[in-house]
Amino acid sequence: MNAVLLGSQNMSSTEILLAFALSCLLLVVLKSFWQQIPQGLKRLPGPRNYPLIGNILELGKNPHLALTRMSQKYGDVMQIHLGTRPVLVLSGLETIKQALTKQGDDFLGRPDLYSFRCIGDGQTLTFGRDSGEVWRARRKLTQNALKTFSVSVRPTSSTCLLEEHVSKEADYLVMKFQELMKEKKSFDPYRYLVVSVANVICAMCFGKRYSHEDQELLSIVNLNKEFGEAAASGNPADFIPVLQYLPSCTMKAFKDLNRRFTTFVQKIVKDHYVSFDKDNIRDITDSLIDHFQDEKLDENANVQQSDQKIVNIVGDLFGAGFDTVTTALSWSLMYLVTYPEIQKKIQEEIDQTIGRERKPTLSDRSMLPYTEAFILEMFRHSTFLPFTIPHCTTRDTSLSGYYIPKDLCVFVNQWQVNHDPQLWQDPSTFKPERFLTVDGTGVNRVESEKVLTFGLGKRRCIGENIGKGEVFLFLTILVQKLELSVCHGESVDITPQYGLTMKHKKCEHFQIKQRF
Repeated sequence: MNAVLLGSQNMSSTEILLAFALSCLLLVVLKSFWQQIPQGLKRLPGPRNYPLIGNILELGKNPHLALTRMSQKYGDVMQIHLGTRPVLVLSGLETIKQALTKQGDDFLGRPDLYSFRCIGDGQTLTFGRDSGEVWRARRKLTQNALKTFSVSVRPTSSTCLLEEHVSKEADYLVMKFQELMKEKKSFDPYRYLVVSVANVICAMCFGKRYSHEDQELLSIVNLNKEFGEAAASGNPADFIPVLQYLPSCTMKAFKDLNRRFTTFVQKIVKDHYVSFDKDNIRDITDSLIDHFQDEKLDENANVQQSDQKIVNIVGDLFGAGFDTVTTALSWSLMYLVTYPEIQKKIQEEIDQTIGRERKPTLSDRSMLPYTEAFILEMFRHSTFLPFTIPHCTTRDTSLSGYYIPKDLCVFVNQWQVNHDPQLWQDPSTFKPERFLTVDGTGVNRVESEKVLTFGLGKRRCIGENIGKGEVFLFLTILVQKLELSVCHGESVDITPQYGLTMKHKKCEHFQIKQRF
């Protein structure tokens, strides 16, 4: 016994870590052999995996494409391994609907990923593991707050709050682009779009519209950019748990930016408490403060916990309403300059239906079917959200005859659905007309419901309706007044660059003409 103890003391930290890793690997292998498959169900199919790294090397730089190819071989329900973690990959529209909608409670969880624990201390609506009654109540509260400060109409105005905020920002963009035109400068519209979209969500959450040069607003934009870059690079410790105990510059940076964002939101919430007036609810933060002040706290709750809930909810809303909308608008402009004939059809539809005297409103959406079809095709063709945020099974279940154990991480391949040749004719072709009714006077709802962007079921993105409304308003106000193109001799590249949200390559050669 003493010899064993002495030997362990003489082992280096590297040797101990290696021994630990090998032990973990052995346990994983043994567990896979021990797993009992209930009678009548099949074992999940999938590619053979390598020790420690699983199938990571096979995914390459474009996991959405690699997993789509794998699904053609192994089917819509398959299992891969990322590091030592088994992952269920779902493809096929009907399979995904079955899992997330019809068997929604079975697939409602979030996996216990190391990086998720660093976001709001693992207690956020979006990334937190909780999916019980408390989570449901908080999600409903958040939906109501978002609805109140986006689609509600002020007593003294005929427009909703979202329209007011977007209208101001769209006016700013038109003015800014016109200034650049007078200076005969080509430009990258993304750098201006991102600030305007940030201002809209700030107005709804914080009741404040910033100057576009305001350092506080720019710091928010930069934090979001850093988060996207850090998330896109992935965190190996999520799938090889032993790496959690090793130093990581990437993970350190990820934790730091989450801490900085939390600190920023905490400051705003604290300021709102100071100026809070129950008879004058100004924004989403105020409405949440009002709710938690009225809520009867149980004996285990305290004010600090309520404050953290508000910070987490506001942070969730900001994330849901910012990057997705900015990316969607940026892709929209890229498609407009790539297909000028489509841009012309949208402008003609706006001119004939709305004219040039008033701005488009959300109530115009049903009267602009081609514009709506264009937006749907932008979501489908770009599929800039190739996967939903990972799900996790909450209990042992089955799907398509396969046994699926509890706590299994689940990837939902939205890219595969949106480019499935069994669902779409010529899926690689950008064609808005595919979403129009036969007579061209409306949107084909059956076709539109095939597009996956915001997920399905109870984990469906909470900001979906607001995001779609923002994209519509920004887009129609811009193209009503401006004609967008790229400089003569220049071209655009709409090949998606893989990430948490897939971006197109940077384009600095936009130019505009004023339509009237």
